[in-house]
Amino acid sequence: MNINDVSKVKIGLASPERILEWSHGEVKKPETINYRSQKPEKDGLFCERIFGPAKDWECSCGKYKKVRYKGVVCDKCGVEITRSSVRRERMGHINLAVPIAHIWYVKGTPSRIALLLDILPKQLEEVIYFVKWIVTDPKDIQELTYKQVITTADYRRYRELYGASSFEAKIGAEAIKLLLEQVDLDREYNFLVGQLKDATGEKRKRLIRRLETVSAFRNSNQRPEWMILTALPVIPPDLRPMLQLDGGRFATSDLNDLYRRVITRNNRLQKLLDLGTPAIIVQNEKRMVQEAVDALIDNGRRSKPVTGAGNRALKSLSHALKGKQGRFRQNLLGKRVDFSGRSVIAVGPDLEMYQCGLPREMALQLFKPFVINELVYQEKASNAKGAEKMIDRADPRIWDVVEEVVGKHPVLLNRAPTLHRLGIQAFMPKIVEGRAIRLHPLVCTAFNADFDGDQMAVHVPLSEEACAEAMILMLASNNILGPKDGQPIVTPSQDMVLGNFYLTMEETKEEFYKEADRLRKLGDEDSALLWEGYGDSEGRIYKDVEEVLLAYDTKQTHLHTRIALKGSSLNKTIFTDEQNDKYLITTVGKIIFNQMFPEDFPYVNEVKGNWNTHVSDSYFVPFGTNIPEYIASLPKQEPLKKKDLGKVIAEVYERYSHEGDTYTYFDKIKDNGFKYSTIAGMTISLSDIKVASNKEEKVNEGKEKAEKLMRLHKRGLLTEQEWEKQLIDLWGGIKDDIGDRLMSELPTKNPINMMAVSGARGNKSHFTQLAGIRGLMGKPTQAKSAKGFQSSIIEVPIYSNFREGLNISEFFISSHGIRKGLTDTALKTASSGYLTRRLVDVAQDVVIAEDDCGSDNGYRISEIKDQKTDTIIENLYDRLVGRFAKEDVINPNTGELIVAEDEFINEKIADEIISAGIKEVVIRNAFSCQSEYGVCRKCYGRNMATGKLVENGEAVGIMAAQSIGEPGTQLTMRNFHTGGVAGGTDITQGLPRVEELFEARSPKHPAVIAKVSGTITDITPADENGVVKVVVTNEQEENIEHKVTATQIIRSWWQIGSYINAGEKITEGTVNPKELLAVAGLKAVQDYILKEVMKVYRSQGIDISDKHIEIVICQMLRRVIVEDGGDTELIKDATISKARITEINDAILENDGNPAKFKPMLLGISKSSVETDSWLSAASFQETTKVLTNAAVRGKVDDLVGLKENVIIGKKIPAGTGSNAERETTKLVNEMAEEMRQAKNDRLAIVAEKEVEKSAREGRRLERDLSDTE
Repeated sequence: MNINDVSKVKIGLASPERILEWSHGEVKKPETINYRSQKPEKDGLFCERIFGPAKDWECSCGKYKKVRYKGVVCDKCGVEITRSSVRRERMGHINLAVPIAHIWYVKGTPSRIALLLDILPKQLEEVIYFVKWIVTDPKDIQELTYKQVITTADYRRYRELYGASSFEAKIGAEAIKLLLEQVDLDREYNFLVGQLKDATGEKRKRLIRRLETVSAFRNSNQRPEWMILTALPVIPPDLRPMLQLDGGRFATSDLNDLYRRVITRNNRLQKLLDLGTPAIIVQNEKRMVQEAVDALIDNGRRSKPVTGAGNRALKSLSHALKGKQGRFRQNLLGKRVDFSGRSVIAVGPDLEMYQCGLPREMALQLFKPFVINELVYQEKASNAKGAEKMIDRADPRIWDVVEEVVGKHPVLLNRAPTLHRLGIQAFMPKIVEGRAIRLHPLVCTAFNADFDGDQMAVHVPLSEEACAEAMILMLASNNILGPKDGQPIVTPSQDMVLGNFYLTMEETKEEFYKEADRLRKLGDEDSALLWEGYGDSEGRIYKDVEEVLLAYDTKQTHLHTRIALKGSSLNKTIFTDEQNDKYLITTVGKIIFNQMFPEDFPYVNEVKGNWNTHVSDSYFVPFGTNIPEYIASLPKQEPLKKKDLGKVIAEVYERYSHEGDTYTYFDKIKDNGFKYSTIAGMTISLSDIKVASNKEEKVNEGKEKAEKLMRLHKRGLLTEQEWEKQLIDLWGGIKDDIGDRLMSELPTKNPINMMAVSGARGNKSHFTQLAGIRGLMGKPTQAKSAKGFQSSIIEVPIYSNFREGLNISEFFISSHGIRKGLTDTALKTASSGYLTRRLVDVAQDVVIAEDDCGSDNGYRISEIKDQKTDTIIENLYDRLVGRFAKEDVINPNTGELIVAEDEFINEKIADEIISAGIKEVVIRNAFSCQSEYGVCRKCYGRNMATGKLVENGEAVGIMAAQSIGEPGTQLTMRNFHTGGVAGGTDITQGLPRVEELFEARSPKHPAVIAKVSGTITDITPADENGVVKVVVTNEQEENIEHKVTATQIIRSWWQIGSYINAGEKITEGTVNPKELLAVAGLKAVQDYILKEVMKVYRSQGIDISDKHIEIVICQMLRRVIVEDGGDTELIKDATISKARITEINDAILENDGNPAKFKPMLLGISKSSVETDSWLSAASFQETTKVLTNAAVRGKVDDLVGLKENVIIGKKIPAGTGSNAERETTKLVNEMAEEMRQAKNDRLAIVAEKEVEKSAREGRRLERDLSDTE
């Protein structure tokens, strides 16, 4: 069977006939392998007659050997002659002496059997495990009813009273089987539909659950009695192997032990039944068989698990599927691959951006087959075996071939944890000496790699398509932008930043002279004269760049000297004619910096204002000006910092990305950075760290104020929370004051200062700890359940700094806080990883589905603002760029059209919209998209990772999940105490807040929200319980009361007469999103979750494009609740996916029927993932057994729309080059793959020709030899 022909996968219950159909024979004995002959026992769990031969083409007794007897069944031992691999496929069965209930359908929630029979799950269990009896036919006895559960004592009493044949009651799974056989699904369905009409409350909920189960069996053509097993399938022996260890003992899979228990008990029961043993003994034995089968299917689900050696619970069939180590996640979604290696990484500053250094021996191993092929092709070896010998001998001739092969074949590098798509990138390998993989310094940010012992894995793509994809889509030099915000991710860091910072610094004449004086005092007259010369060269005029560089090389001027140069000598197209006719004031360093860029790139003198469109006239002076004087009057320009380099790189990318070699400019920036940071010779020494001059005075001031606070606290004038908050504010303020003084006292050329200011390493807070004070330290607080308030700080601050050294008590306080920090980081990494996993799961099937969904809806956007603090979370410009307008945008001042409907908004247009003072724009986004599956190109807009309009088939869901999850580790873990102010509750922030929003949880301290839009007409005084009533009057003059409890605080701006919209917060606190959806509708809840998630990330300085968050929110809202079934078979209050109900309604409308009505429903990401239409995807996520139980009952069909389902069954994923959509990239990949294939075929033809020639030569030689002997 070709896996690509599979279009759907169905799961269902197996009927007894189906189980026997699968089976190749009955397993009758519990024995496994004969200890003497080491052969499988006949009719045992490893029987060769049932499961196939243990050795290829050989029967058990040895009568038939060799492949020529293929298909023969041995007349002696009954084994078919075939491959031994059939032992991985052939199943057996055990004929059960008594029907056995499948534990998934008994103990699952909800219990399917209990729902069908309308009895309580507890009663069902009592019947199955032989505690109570169930009436199967009450006949004429009034006291008994059908399906009534009675105790053994009652059963006996009724038997004695009315006689043995007066009623029928049974016990055990056979009773349940009989009742299930009697269920008439159609009648049950009609009965339940009738009952539902007037049912309410809990009764209604149970009826809906029952109706769902009945419908599931009805629609899937399955019988309920199939949930009771009469024959038990035995899985193939090679899937539950038994291995012989060195000492002659066996290691076996737990399943064998569990099967053995079932067979032993079943055989014993059969014997007892044959002997006509008393019922009580038989019942006990039946119960034991039931328990043995339960343990096999799901050990530990019902009672104490069956244990093996060392009291370890045995792994049952369910355990083999569940969890990270289960079949789904371990083997189907994650597979081990050949052609891979791993090693430590080291920096490769000499590499091009698309290259990586591959250690010689690793390259040889990874590319061995390719090297062998090439050796034979070049006739350095006569055949593959000879070539292999050459490699084993390390013949020096192989290395040229290795370099040749490796040089034109891309490899993939991966650094775990792979948090986003840039964690795996392709490189062209270059053979290097040593055993470390060399990595280009600029790709470190994307991999989050550093060279302190990190390891990376290398993978070799094999097929032509894979190589073409790697080179076109994954090459590091093509992955310049970060997918989360569309900003360049290859910005230089550390010494690259420092070098460029040093290169673009400016120094005045006075500073050069001062340095000369210092050197003179140290007795270094030669250097002093040199520095004086640098000072004298300020304001010198040069003819052109060559002359400047010559002067610098001959030490006549310094990198930081400000000089003049004729504008026209730089050939910059951005200079105006006037500027070309004047002198440009710049430094030698800046001239060198600008040498890296083409002539049509702006001249970078500073990165401020509109630096990228024109150069400020203040840098140009007319001929004849006294230049040294003019320079002396100019303020010094700031050198280029990390942020500025980022802007320069973004500008380079925007201008030249279409040319495809922008990376060459980034490589130049990197090379210059390394070169000039070496020339700068930055060091750190103790003399660079001067303790702050105001430290002592400030610390004493702090101690006094802290004592005052303590006195107030002890008198009861401050609560613990208020005291803690004020203490934190006090020491925080003092630490800031000391830090500010420190920074102001530092010389500009202090190396530590330069590192911090340039953004290369460290910041003000680090410096304050080195030379100011360390301040307050955090401490771990107890678990949430502990009563009372717990302070999260140690109240004694650390007064010392690292320059002076800490005393013992300070050292201990410090360690306490640091240890909390380290544990927090470890916990945070796990939480963040789990959040990413859930996000990926919920969004994995969102793919760009079509060019245009033709939606009539737009989405009105404005800047996202935090009302309380009056700060902008995300401005309108960022929300507009890369989107399509849904309505014409007209300039209110001039009446001109800025952008038409369905037109793309780029940076320029967005600027115009903002300049026109427009505050709201209607755009297309994921919320307004009408595509049945996924999103359309126009509603998605620009792909952040490429800077171009998104292509069809792009996996935007995965990209969204990665973009939100990847920066998760940078978010804080803690809840902040607001310390008795406004609300007095803990605000959940950071990672827990993001999780709370995406899981749509009810917050701990919910805010009261307005149920209707209207005017606040009354705010009543508090009653005896402190409850205040806020009355809102709507347009229909109805007064709606909102109760505010004593612990809640009404927001300061609400007064009588204020107008409030439905869903707005009346009190402080957190909105419950589900309540918001009910009150204010879809848009309100979409806006709220988007704003709140944005707020968390932006507050930590992390930029994420809002389109990523929109996609996840859409997935949270992809299911709906049926309000009215119309002419469909849907039941009121049932939940169903939006895509499915649209499909059903369309079919009904075609026949002029009455469609179903529905309302939106908000689900958390975990719940949404489990409730997805794809059962394969849901089962591989969480709650595997529950998902499979539900899917089997419904006879669910997986249409393989998402990515996970296709990975599981081994098909190409329906995204990217695997999708059927028209894609520019796919075309390029296919063309390149075809070229590679053609080249390979040409070579093969040449090799074949040579082989023919060789054979002919051999033939001629033989002929000659023969004629000679004659």
